[in-house]
Amino acid sequence: MTTLLPISAARVFFDGIFSEPRLAHPEGIAVHADGTIWCGTETGDLVRLAADGSSINWLATTSGFLLGIAFDRVGNCFACDLKHSAIFRYDAEGDRIQSFASSGIEVPNYPVVDDIGGWLYVSDSAGRNGGVYRYDLTTGEGGPWSREAFAFANGMAMAPDCSGLFVVESDGRCVSFVPIADDGSAGPKRLVVDQVLTVPDGLAFAADGSLFISCYEPSRIYRWRADRGLQIVIADEAATILAHPTNIAFKGNRLYSANLGRWHVTEIDLGGLAP
Repeated sequence: MTTLLPISAARVFFDGIFSEPRLAHPEGIAVHADGTIWCGTETGDLVRLAADGSSINWLATTSGFLLGIAFDRVGNCFACDLKHSAIFRYDAEGDRIQSFASSGIEVPNYPVVDDIGGWLYVSDSAGRNGGVYRYDLTTGEGGPWSREAFAFANGMAMAPDCSGLFVVESDGRCVSFVPIADDGSAGPKRLVVDQVLTVPDGLAFAADGSLFISCYEPSRIYRWRADRGLQIVIADEAATILAHPTNIAFKGNRLYSANLGRWHVTEIDLGGLAP
């Protein structure tokens, strides 16, 4: 499979190996409405990077291990915590972080905010006992939504038309789709993309509707479209610029990747990517 972009299209956006606070093996990443880049770390810290990558600010900590993060439309940040088996919320106005939801979820991995429906969807990576949970976006009340057998449910993305969720199955090397029925319940999942080699992790939709898939191993990022199938956008055989990328997030024609294998965030210029 041909790689569409050279590794030179990627650069270290922010190197946090010696920063204060340290950017300790970030997994979660999200772009705030003001253009800043937010990350969660292995020490439970929620941090904010300047829009130009020039600085880092500590916001709060869960003293756990933060995985995926996501914003709602008013700027609250929802963060999945591995250690506490819970989802935390950092309030946009109160500058505080507190436990928001759990309700039996074992390994909360990635949150998707549905502002229109008023729900927070969260993948549970507890092997084949996991699935997708759903919580009221205001109260945090909720529980299992889709309990079909997932081969390690991981990163997720809402379909552009809000018809359902795309879900990475890391152990299945695939991406599945779970439709949202008219009554809000989960429909039967179906396979969308397979042979995503070898450990797919994160998802993000580009403005043109293309689905981007980050791989923890090997360090690469795919693009999928129904009319063209699966393509490798960029790959790093040395795993230094892209170092076991987990979650990804778009800002214009730039794609940002958290790198669980190192202490930095990567920026990928997609300007040279053919449509």
